[in-house]
Amino acid sequence: MHVVTAAEMRRMDQLTIQAHGVPSLRLMERAGQGVVDVILQRWTQLAKRGALVVAGKGNNGGDGLVVARLLHQREFPCEVACVARADELSPDAATNLQRYRTAGGRFTEIPDGDLDALRDRFGDKGLLVDALLGTGLRAPVKGFLADVVELMNASGLPIIAVDTPSGLDADKGGPLGSTIQADVTVALGYPKTGQVVYPGVTYCGDLVVADIGLWDQAVAEVAPAAELLDSAELVWLLPRRLEDSHKGSYGHLLVMAGSRGKTGAAVLCCRGAMRVGTGLVTLAAPRGLNDILAGALVEPMTETLGEPGAEQWPALGAGDWEGLAERRNAVLFGPGVGVHEDAGRTLETLLGHCGLPWLIDADGLNNLAADTSRLKEARVPPMLTPHPGEMGRLAGVETAEVNADRIGIARAFAAEHRCYLVLKGARTVMATPEGRVSINPTGNAGMATGGMGDVLAGIIAGFLAQGFRPEDAMRLGVYLHGRAGDRVADQRGEVGLIASDLVDELPPTIKELMQIRDLVQG
Repeated sequence: MHVVTAAEMRRMDQLTIQAHGVPSLRLMERAGQGVVDVILQRWTQLAKRGALVVAGKGNNGGDGLVVARLLHQREFPCEVACVARADELSPDAATNLQRYRTAGGRFTEIPDGDLDALRDRFGDKGLLVDALLGTGLRAPVKGFLADVVELMNASGLPIIAVDTPSGLDADKGGPLGSTIQADVTVALGYPKTGQVVYPGVTYCGDLVVADIGLWDQAVAEVAPAAELLDSAELVWLLPRRLEDSHKGSYGHLLVMAGSRGKTGAAVLCCRGAMRVGTGLVTLAAPRGLNDILAGALVEPMTETLGEPGAEQWPALGAGDWEGLAERRNAVLFGPGVGVHEDAGRTLETLLGHCGLPWLIDADGLNNLAADTSRLKEARVPPMLTPHPGEMGRLAGVETAEVNADRIGIARAFAAEHRCYLVLKGARTVMATPEGRVSINPTGNAGMATGGMGDVLAGIIAGFLAQGFRPEDAMRLGVYLHGRAGDRVADQRGEVGLIASDLVDELPPTIKELMQIRDLVQG
């Protein structure tokens, strides 16, 4: 599903109106109808007690006036409290005010600073409709409008937001001053990027999308570059296994991971790759750890590196790499290798000589952070899988800055450094060198535990080894990882969920997705 910025949405509206000839009032009517449909599907009994639309002077207020008229025409008690004078309304909002008044609706102007006048309108209403500010907000909500927002939040009444909760940055997802805490948000046309990342997700409540009849050509011309991942689209990436296939049919992954005290990272990477169907996995690790790793891994093979007894990652040159790369289809480098000169030299070798699809994770990223400009010279653009702290080190910014604009940081870094990027966390964000962005809705708080990132790296690298395009490998891998975690949480709860639980849940999760595809095919 497309996810759009406020500017992209405005442009699609403009093209639909100006180039396709759809009156703006018709789009506003469809928007109001979409909100009313959600109210009556979810809160019919509350609507019978009465709805109060709290409206602003712009087109978001106009949408709210349509909601009020349509509810009134269906004989649901409804009135409008407007935090502006009638003569301040936008042209379309003014037209809809006239229609609402003609239908017999009650409209009250709330003078600036008179919270008691607004509080009086709450009465014994069943719900509130937030039609204050819309998606064009850029400055913080303060003063009287902030007081209005806080009064609505404190009312105890369910709130349905029209298009976006007032006060939410529709692009970045952060609160701009006081922000409505909605129970349901009805996004008009498409979800906005700030509504599908944290903390925006928490302000929106349940997110519902209303079709307002945008012109298809307008959507094609704007070409939104972000999407919210959906199983209905991703299931088609899963190939059926041929009856006469063999292990060589499903790729050979080289995992370069592990050092003293970090053998678990290597094991989890390998297990994640095997559980998504990779035909062969070879783990390359320090020679002194082979007994530990071989004992923990039954199916993968091992390749020993360094001197006898070595437990630290060695420095590998071009010749070493050529031997390791032979007959491999993809590479995963970094989990548990440590941050030191020898690991850094190995990374330098890979950047200059790796001609295979490859992924850099964990300690590999921390070694890379010393000089990210090297990415531009990589023989094959790698995939990076940082958590926010690692992303901050790569981009040279604070972690808080990363979390404040996850989409913008991920997109800019991937484009500038010619790489694929998976910015992990709640609502993982993926970006391509061309600037396309995907946002993942699966996963849960139980997955905030050690080893989950190692499993994810193994899953994505396993798909790379099987021949998936990098963009598809990360989209499917991230979605599958989160969905498997959700299945485990549903069965056992979130507390105590560990990475090994998720690994074992991968095959039934893949089976579930393939069954969805079979149902769609009929």
